[in-house]
Amino acid sequence: MVALITGASSGIGRDMARYLASKKIDLILVARRKERLEELKKELNVQVTVVVLDLLKKENVYNLYEMFKDKPIDILINNAGFGLFGNFLETDLNRELEMIELNIVTYHILTKLFLQKFQQENKGYILNVCSSAGFLAGPKLATYYATKNYVLKLTMAIYEELRHKKSNVVICALCPGPVNTEFNKVAEGKFTVDGASSKYVAKYTIDKMFQKKLIIVPTLTMKIGLFFTRFLPYKLLLKITYQIQYRKNK
Repeated sequence: MVALITGASSGIGRDMARYLASKKIDLILVARRKERLEELKKELNVQVTVVVLDLLKKENVYNLYEMFKDKPIDILINNAGFGLFGNFLETDLNRELEMIELNIVTYHILTKLFLQKFQQENKGYILNVCSSAGFLAGPKLATYYATKNYVLKLTMAIYEELRHKKSNVVICALCPGPVNTEFNKVAEGKFTVDGASSKYVAKYTIDKMFQKKLIIVPTLTMKIGLFFTRFLPYKLLLKITYQIQYRKNK
């Protein structure tokens, strides 16, 4: 098998690469930071192709697909993305538009193109790295939450379409809570609770993907939290979420 992972140079993407390699799955690793990708390649005992691309540029997203559309690929993991803390009135518009481009447009293009390829072959896995934020609205992290809502709901809709087609293609959404990665540094905030281990989240997620689970929530705390959000009014959820994000951004 062969897996293509975007955002593979750090965090969950890097640990997914390591776990997949332990299962003897060859890898195509995509990110901007060549040195990190090359370092990761050296430690993995499988065939690894390094692709240095900035997926903020739409033409690079299409180029990535063109590079591998005729190659045997079994798994697509859309993992590249970032967040930005702050009040919507004050956050940088250009940075937010970049976030929308990477967190939504890149995911949409790659999901669409590889899904068409996989459907023709009637096999394959697509894993979209979303967030527990995909179930909520996020004051002080508004654009990030909105992007994750988009990807989660898109993934869920595609799942149902594939089910009706009785397709053998599998699509999943990873929806973790806080994870110990570089997210906070890039987003200019910090978690107020301990994040889950990236290594644990990566292993749990890949195992659940192979079990064809649609929505993957790696920790019990987040599973319980998301369960109870179903019973709370929207305005109360907004107040709770605001306080959580406020403490992150203090």
